[in-house]
Amino acid sequence: MFTAQFVRDACERAIKTAAQALLLAIGAAQGADLFALNWSTAAAAAAGGFVLSVLTSIVSAPFGPKGTPSLTTLPDSTTTDPAPSNGSAQAPLV
Repeated sequence: MFTAQFVRDACERAIKTAAQALLLAIGAAQGADLFALNWSTAAAAAAGGFVLSVLTSIVSAPFGPKGTPSLTTLPDSTTTDPAPSNGSAQAPLV
């Protein structure tokens, strides 16, 4: 479970989640006034998002593809037809 790839993927997800939580805290602050922002609260929100994301990755590990922090699997691109690019629901004739 704790392979180098797993740790990299989990950290990438956690950093993204922390950044999203920080932006949410900044945006929710009194009209986005950065001078009045309580930075310790914003940092706590970011840290909380980071920790929750890592925990989610750890809990998800046994259920998704082996060695990844994901719950879902990507479809095998070699066996599925790509969506038609012409906007129709029917695949183009070749």
